[in-house]
Amino acid sequence: QVQLVESGGGMAQAGGSLRLSCAASGRTFSSLRMGWFRQAPGKEREFVATISRNDGVTVYAESVKGRFTISRDNAKNTVYLQMNSLKPGHTAVYYCAATNLYYSASYYRKESGYDYWGQGTQVTVSS
Repeated sequence: QVQLVESGGGMAQAGGSLRLSCAASGRTFSSLRMGWFRQAPGKEREFVATISRNDGVTVYAESVKGRFTISRDNAKNTVYLQMNSLKPGHTAVYYCAATNLYYSASYYRKESGYDYWGQGTQVTVSS
């Protein structure tokens, strides 16, 4: 089993920044494909970003390209989501996700591409 614990959420003003962290345990971190998803009030959970296991290849949702950056530190068993130029529309619960399975790159945009989920961390952006 893999345990994922997110941190770093909170409140920010429009134009500000936050960095989310997700610490993983229970499996060799470098064997895990990692992703971030978010769920805004009244909406379905949606893909934000994903990062490959060892070579740092990243994929982003169009809505966050240029604003958000996903990264990982395999030595610290942690994946990060740096969020810049925040706006109220970014308000959501952000979830960290992981899988040890291998799929085509596009499949990691889907919730079904992940087997393990964190509890989520709230991000609230005020105008």
